[in-house]
Amino acid sequence: MSRTSPHTSPEGPAPEGELSRRGLLRTAGGLTAALALGAASSVATTAEAAPAAFTHPGMLHAYGELNRAKVRVAAGDDPWLSGWNRLTANSHSASTWTARPQATVIRGGTGENYGILYNDIHAAYQNALRWKIAGTTAHGDAAVRILNAWSSTLTTVTGNADRFLAAGIYGYQFANVAELMRGYGGFDLERFKTMMLNVFYPLNNQFLNNHNDACVTNYWANWDLCTMNSILAIGILCDDGAKYDQAVNYFKNGAGNGAIRRAVPFLYDSQGLAQWQESGRDQGHTMMGMGQMGAFCEMAWSQGEDLYGYDNNRFMKAAQYVAKYNLGEDVPFTAYTWGTGQNCAQQTHTVISSSGRGQLRPVWDLLHYHYARRRGLSVPYITRMAESVRPEGGGGDYGPNSGGYDQLGFGTLMYAK
Repeated sequence: MSRTSPHTSPEGPAPEGELSRRGLLRTAGGLTAALALGAASSVATTAEAAPAAFTHPGMLHAYGELNRAKVRVAAGDDPWLSGWNRLTANSHSASTWTARPQATVIRGGTGENYGILYNDIHAAYQNALRWKIAGTTAHGDAAVRILNAWSSTLTTVTGNADRFLAAGIYGYQFANVAELMRGYGGFDLERFKTMMLNVFYPLNNQFLNNHNDACVTNYWANWDLCTMNSILAIGILCDDGAKYDQAVNYFKNGAGNGAIRRAVPFLYDSQGLAQWQESGRDQGHTMMGMGQMGAFCEMAWSQGEDLYGYDNNRFMKAAQYVAKYNLGEDVPFTAYTWGTGQNCAQQTHTVISSSGRGQLRPVWDLLHYHYARRRGLSVPYITRMAESVRPEGGGGDYGPNSGGYDQLGFGTLMYAK
């Protein structure tokens, strides 16, 4: 694929001297980095060591975000209160939710039942938020009942290739709920960790290294990203520095499309934009990518590492690009060619896809509040997209199908500043 169009900047080497929260916050003596590059990668750099001591809670929601939401909701302040009202109106947040744990979860092929899993995960998450913010033990108890029911039952995630999506998406979401509930009375955290390590991580690791025995670029960016999210979240939950580094190093140097310079292959620096890998596919999956990479960057941020700004804000430029196009405006597009199948047969997108254009997903407030408020940067398209979705809901608010559960949501409540 050409990376030297007059409208683009070519890929460059990994940047030096980036802002690193971890560099400022961590103590010395971190764990040895672990590489997880696909077989086709020629990059052999080493990731920074994981933090010597992980921060808890330290994934999508760290102490500061949780405390701010608690204080602001109690004070009746908007937009937090509007976000809270969106949460409490969702039936998944009811403390009476009854889990339906399965020994085997199937996504793809005969006997699919994975909807049971994602509905229970989102119920556990929403109940966990209600406990964290309002202190209602009925909701804390409900979240723990769901987590314990699954960790005592689930042994297998399977199906066709989509099993890797299930292990990735639901792996990182499940780990985030457990992170919120760690230390809660009656929660069997050790058994839950065992489930994550024995059921979810092996599929995550297999996919990131072998890509289902296909060409390393065969799978879209989201496949890598949800897998990376699960590995990162499991690493944090289990205080496992090697897994944390596996995920972060893949973000920086991996062979597949979830690596930052492959997920964002073309830069339009004069416009402050960058093309997303799935832009020629459709806009629903492209916006899913905003949520998946946003989640990855936020979890790393909670551990002191700035991946939002990595490679001169490369992800920010891509999010601006996606937002601008989905707001109805024109963006540049460079022909994108990639290898498919087992023999890497070449395919090319020559135009941006309008399929799903303007779709609303609860992925934008996280990005708006990070770039515009934490960093004080001008991100007008991201901001406008966030305003169009606000207040963000979560699973159950965006339709009954799996796409409505690809992100945990509630960014207005949790990230407003």
